[in-house]
Amino acid sequence: MPVPDPSLNVRLYNRYAWDRQVDLHNKFTLPVDAETIALARQGKFSVLLTETQPVPQYWFPSFRGLDLLGLASGGGQQGPVFAALGANVTIFDNSPAQLDRDRQVAFREGLSIRTVEGDMRDLSIFPDGSFDLVFHPVSNVFCPEVQPVWREAFRVLRNGGLLLSGCANPIYYMFGTHADEQEALQVKYSIPYSDLKDMDPEDLDVCIQEGIPLEYGHSLTDLIAGQIDAGFAITGFYEDICPDSPISKYHPAYIATRAWKP
Repeated sequence: MPVPDPSLNVRLYNRYAWDRQVDLHNKFTLPVDAETIALARQGKFSVLLTETQPVPQYWFPSFRGLDLLGLASGGGQQGPVFAALGANVTIFDNSPAQLDRDRQVAFREGLSIRTVEGDMRDLSIFPDGSFDLVFHPVSNVFCPEVQPVWREAFRVLRNGGLLLSGCANPIYYMFGTHADEQEALQVKYSIPYSDLKDMDPEDLDVCIQEGIPLEYGHSLTDLIAGQIDAGFAITGFYEDICPDSPISKYHPAYIATRAWKP
């Protein structure tokens, strides 16, 4: 399969790159095991919006009969847990291979999960007010614009619905996106950040040759005020570390928000 040109269409390139990450067994592509599903069927569960800190369980409403959208959250990690808890789950993702992970777990465990491929900025396949909860783990780092994501999430939620989101703290991108860049902790890039525009061209060529997903560092204004501007009221917040990043020795690399649609 030829590598799409990200300068022409970053969505198609990242679709290709995440399919490749599945082949490489990236930790974010490894589906949950049978024990995790068995516990979820008993009401015992733990899911992540970020990397290490579980989402507080009081952030969730009752799962029984809940219409839930996993937004850009393929990989067979969260969706099957929600389905085992009793939710009506739809997983929306840009990567066919990541969606296949959810289908594999659903088949293995006898769960019902709808999978839809698409761009997180465009949820036009869903009518207004289709869901009670949108679960959006750290994934808008692979999307050039985040404001459309918030607007679309708001539109597809019912009144009183919830958006739970994980995002990268923009400080992560000030020092570079790779651990060897971050070791020196020298400010290298401004925010907002784009691999496509800001990375050294030679390093960018290597990333593209290796099929590494391209990332974007969004400002806190776009990440937090963007949700408020879309109509949400933020009712919960926490931070988390990125275990592989030297930055996390000094400052959290992720934020998570709970936002309510009035």
